[in-house]
Amino acid sequence: MESNKNIVLIGMMGSGKTSIGKILSRKLNLEFVDIDEKIEEKENKTISEIFKNHGEKYFRNLEEKITIQNLKEGNRVISLGGGGFINPRIRKETLKNSISFWLNWKHETLINRIKNSKKRPIAMSLKTFEIKNLIIERSKIYNSSKYKINCDKLDKKQIVNRIVSHYENE
Repeated sequence: MESNKNIVLIGMMGSGKTSIGKILSRKLNLEFVDIDEKIEEKENKTISEIFKNHGEKYFRNLEEKITIQNLKEGNRVISLGGGGFINPRIRKETLKNSISFWLNWKHETLINRIKNSKKRPIAMSLKTFEIKNLIIERSKIYNSSKYKINCDKLDKKQIVNRIVSHYENE
């Protein structure tokens, strides 16, 4: 039986939450919500500009408010920012009312995707070993998601099909 819960995609920056989320939402005919895009729309600034002009604390407060609002709507595919699930309130709400999927990748894969990106304010100032440490620390929390999808040997279609399979069996 199909669920009317949200599908929430979690994982590190660069894990494909947005691209997988868009494909998944089309396949399931559900609305797609990218939390980072919602934040940028509300502030009329990029995430990097928000960090630079207002700091991380301001961003995290905004992220919490917008994420909780969207989680309460139901029946959507939601892509959280890389740090969203780290927030205890967001995590609690996600685990209570949604089906969460951690898009897990090998450290090397993520580091290669992250390290040269200008879009990722948290990672821009980090050295490779610091990015790896961030991945390790966040993974401990991501591990509390309902499902873990090991993505390294899968293409986008296979990742989406695994998520759909779990979702339809809820």
